Amino acid sequence: MTALSQASRARRAAFVSAMCAGTVAAVTSLTGCGGSAEDPDAGTNGVGKLSAPKIQSKSSKVADAASAVRLSGTVVSKGHTYTLDMRLKGEGGTGSVTSKGQTFRLLRVGEQLFLKADSRFWTHESDQGDGKPEPADETAAAKLDGKYVKVPQGDPAYEQLSGFTDKDVLLEGMLTLHGHLAKGDRGKTGPLRTIKITGDEGAGGTLSVSLDGKPYPLRLERGGHAGILKLTDWNKDFPLQPPTKSEMVDYGKQLPTS
Repeated sequence: MTALSQASRARRAAFVSAMCAGTVAAVTSLTGCGGSAEDPDAGTNGVGKLSAPKIQSKSSKVADAASAVRLSGTVVSKGHTYTLDMRLKGEGGTGSVTSKGQTFRLLRVGEQLFLKADSRFWTHESDQGDGKPEPADETAAAKLDGKYVKVPQGDPAYEQLSGFTDKDVLLEGMLTLHGHLAKGDRGKTGPLRTIKITGDEGAGGTLSVSLDGKPYPLRLERGGHAGILKLTDWNKDFPLQPPTKSEMVDYGKQLPTS
């Protein structure tokens, strides 16, 4: 009986020893020989190791150097909310802008800017206060419905609208964080790993920068709840041509009032 007990104890001790050794080996393989956590920057582009200002600087440089980008989301400015879906490159841009329930399309090729909207966009209420459009507006708007209208460079709307099609102007204005910069959480934007940088703990904006490939900015939460924008299709080219004569109307030096 004593011999059996000793043998049993020996087997149990051997089993426990083997189990502990296996556990230690498993833990060691996960944490590394030194017992520290896995390097979060392993396999990344390395910007996660940099300070927040340096991450922003690198992100801005690769964004400026990119040949094209798609910018989509919402922007709140001066009490108005704009929904954007614009594709941009050095020669111009194309896409849609929605504000106050109305959507219009913009197309800029070089210095030529075109605007396309439905007839409702080109009308305004009559002076009678009945909510109905002016009869003259309806007639003119019917001719513009679904047509590209060339925006004259001397028209006040040109500068306002062309900004939506200018890659450099939009990125410079949108991607600037305000206040003290700090690194935030790591996460993912779509399939890509990211690191966040914040301005004044988010009050000045939060930018998610890619840790995979080049450190492109991928998502921006503007400070003060002023909108959220996604930046995708970096360096993905797209066609950019002026509309044909049958697709457009040229009003000369000034757009019709709307």
